[in-house]
Amino acid sequence: MTLWLQRRRFRFALMQPLRTAAGELRERSGWLLRLDDHQGAVGWGEVAPLQPHQFTACEHALAALPDALPQAELEAVLREAPGPVGFGLGAASAELQGVVGAASPQGWLKAPAPALLLPAGEAMLSALEVASASMGGLENCTFKWKVATAPDGLERQLLEQLLKRLTPTARLRLDANGGWDRSTAEAWMQRLRDDPRLDWLEQPLAVEDQAGLDQLAALGPVALDESLHQHPELRSNWRGWQVRRPVLEGDPRLLLRELQSGVPQRMLSTAFETGIGRRWLEHLAGLQAQGPTPAAPGLAPGWTPAGPLFSNDPEQVWAAAA
Repeated sequence: MTLWLQRRRFRFALMQPLRTAAGELRERSGWLLRLDDHQGAVGWGEVAPLQPHQFTACEHALAALPDALPQAELEAVLREAPGPVGFGLGAASAELQGVVGAASPQGWLKAPAPALLLPAGEAMLSALEVASASMGGLENCTFKWKVATAPDGLERQLLEQLLKRLTPTARLRLDANGGWDRSTAEAWMQRLRDDPRLDWLEQPLAVEDQAGLDQLAALGPVALDESLHQHPELRSNWRGWQVRRPVLEGDPRLLLRELQSGVPQRMLSTAFETGIGRRWLEHLAGLQAQGPTPAAPGLAPGWTPAGPLFSNDPEQVWAAAA
């Protein structure tokens, strides 16, 4: 069967810059994909790399694709393509085939209540106050705070203020984006590992220090993020929590099958998608919530703007990118 592929560029700014140990993220850009079999079936995908070198690789991979190609050729291409291209093509192919979406038995699942993403540094405290006022308290909420962006002494003081404000039923995730050294990460783990509100320290050490990550995981809960993208074999080998950002990691049908089979300790997280990628993220988060280790997904509510580019109707998203 021959499939017809269309591409369309998109770009948008985040509602506020996201500051991490790796730098600042201010905007997202990429391509939307529309896959058509000319028999009424359509599938939608999104290609949105985070790193500049990934962007160039994805641009070249998409430019090399013909506008019409057999299904088997598309499947071969997506297996070898950069992760974000693999996601876009795999997502479109899966929807076209009825693996997910309106033609599938489950349709598109809704995600459970997400974690609240707190900004780095002292802005965290004011964001926490706003959240408390808007939600009528912080009970049963999950919070993710970006750390390793300011002097450690200041962040340790902010941590103590944060812990005083959190209720006993709240949950906390700290994301260092690989920005700590071993002694700093161990000090944070020693402070928090006996606090029942701690979910995990997320990517506390650099990707290159897998031995350090293993040692830290022996002391308390560690979740890998960036390590899983640079070393995909860890998706099978790491026994702790995994922060999975499907829009970056390739064909989403692989993760779909994992979650359908009940693989534990997977948490779904955003890379700030349009509405097309968001449908997949929420569907996978909905599956995860039905599994053995349900966890609030990282959807970063309030960080992307409103508008048709973020609609759950892919036709509206496609039109908004024009």
